[in-house]
Amino acid sequence: MLNKQSLKKKWHTCPSKINFAQFGFFILVFIGSCGNNIKKTSQLKIVSSSSYYKKQIVLNPNFTLLDIKKNIPSIVLDIRYATKNNFSGIAVYKRSQAYARKPVVMALQKIQQSLAKQGLGLKIYDAYRPYRVTVKFWNITPNNKKEFVANPAKGSRHNRGCAVDITLIDLKTGNELAMPTPYDSFLNMAYADYASLPKNVLKNREILQKVMTNNGFKIFKAEWWHFDFEGWEAYDLMDIEFENLEKLNPPPPIAR
Repeated sequence: MLNKQSLKKKWHTCPSKINFAQFGFFILVFIGSCGNNIKKTSQLKIVSSSSYYKKQIVLNPNFTLLDIKKNIPSIVLDIRYATKNNFSGIAVYKRSQAYARKPVVMALQKIQQSLAKQGLGLKIYDAYRPYRVTVKFWNITPNNKKEFVANPAKGSRHNRGCAVDITLIDLKTGNELAMPTPYDSFLNMAYADYASLPKNVLKNREILQKVMTNNGFKIFKAEWWHFDFEGWEAYDLMDIEFENLEKLNPPPPIAR
């Protein structure tokens, strides 16, 4: 496990001093004088403008980042990055919220309904993640653990609002089902195909994987809890924080 003190020291490094040369492009998102525009690099386009985002969702409502809890009230949130209970030891979100693109939320709604028939439900650890957080995570993670975090050179499916970190709960007790590791673990057991596990854990992981893949998600091999929505390539990387998304006028909740 990472040393939290060293992580905190790295975390507070000024973003403008981060060496991005290793990524092969220039990050403009964190330069305050740039203002609220679409940030373009030699390889990436990163949307940080609320006005541009609003224009996008008028043209294509599927681009809308919906508040998951508001649209699926029965879903449980445990947003670890809004607390210190995560690998960095630091709260990186100001709010305990979860957003995802409209088709992702619609798929999660179907999954929640399907699981309810088995007495199960979903718990979400993370969903949409502003791009700046991905950069910070990369900066504080040791080189031998980089496979567990997204490379800012490509951006994350989380940055596109098309990935969820998720587990299963028992609806009667509210308790999480036994899974291979705790959330955010860097152990080999966290791999989605790790086999040397108790039968009940393998069964629980299989239930999760099956219901997710049957509803448009793909398994991420290094993390049993991480699933990417198919078609994520069609969505831009985003760097709009939760509090700004909440200020926008979202459409009514999706039909149930």
